[in-house]
Amino acid sequence: MGLFTILAYKGLITMVQNLSEVIRNKIRAEGPITVAQYMELCLMHPDFGYYTTRDPLGAAGDFTTAPEMTQVFGELIGLWCVEMWKKIGSPAKFTLCELGPGRGTLLADALRAAQMVPDFINGLDVRLLEASPKLREKQASTLAAWKPKWVSTLAELPDQPVLFIANEFFDALPIRQFVHMPDGWKERRIAVTAKDTFTLVAMPAPDAPTYESDEGAVQEMCPNAGEWASAIARPILKNRGAALLIDYGDDEVIGETLQAVANHRQAHLLTTAGYADITAHVSFAPIMTAARKIGCRVYGPVPQGEFLLALGAKERTEALLRSATPDQQRTLKAALHRLTDAASMGVLFKMVSFTDKATAAPPGF
Repeated sequence: MGLFTILAYKGLITMVQNLSEVIRNKIRAEGPITVAQYMELCLMHPDFGYYTTRDPLGAAGDFTTAPEMTQVFGELIGLWCVEMWKKIGSPAKFTLCELGPGRGTLLADALRAAQMVPDFINGLDVRLLEASPKLREKQASTLAAWKPKWVSTLAELPDQPVLFIANEFFDALPIRQFVHMPDGWKERRIAVTAKDTFTLVAMPAPDAPTYESDEGAVQEMCPNAGEWASAIARPILKNRGAALLIDYGDDEVIGETLQAVANHRQAHLLTTAGYADITAHVSFAPIMTAARKIGCRVYGPVPQGEFLLALGAKERTEALLRSATPDQQRTLKAALHRLTDAASMGVLFKMVSFTDKATAAPPGF
């Protein structure tokens, strides 16, 4: 529908010019919506969604991911992929698929490093799962030499061996929130006040938790995490392959982690609809369980710092420092510290891997 979304509400056709009004109309028509529904609309609404309307990355955006900090991150992932390609038998044709590739920076760095193995490059079929039109444009430019193709679902991938990369993909999947009230667990939903602002309300839900907890305790649940894990695991088990999942979280995430971020700072969840990134910490246990049920071998979670150092992050950074300018040296050193230090991203971020049954343990695990 272009710039405007046309909604029928109470018999009237209304031109809606912002996401908050879209959400208000939905709530007025259907009642309070779940946090997951709110998150989905904020991030992926076709006209006003955060990811569908902008490039959110970098200093001029709202947040920075590891590949944007240093080329070392992507290079090490590229070498990891080469080693996994060898472990699955060095297939003559295979797919390399990244979920949520951002600007394509990680994959560009990865494939540059992988060029030292010509047979890997010659057999490569690059596929990208990306919902954002803006980011698809960036990826098309960054990865033009590799002639990427985009998919809407993993079922569209070629029927051949596959390697998956998913860096900060699962943290953006919509979550539901439950809160323990005096009369038991209720689901948090988004309602509209008399002043047309959004507010959180607690409502009964048939699938709310049942365990005892302190009043005010919050439990988050990602309804689609297991489905995505299964979708990744199926082609790996069928055709051989491996996956590397990189995200912030833990085996089981306890408490409230949902946050909105804009301009590299925390933002208010309910006043920035469509203008802020919304994420939550990832519970890896359900993801790993789903992959095991399909039949994959599962490894991790391993802290990011431990993983990167095991793959040679320090040595690669030191090699780059030797030919770097003073400014570049400061940037490289700061990035290595930020990505590997326990007080920064080194422990908060974790690595998880899936492989088929016949493949040996991946590097770093």
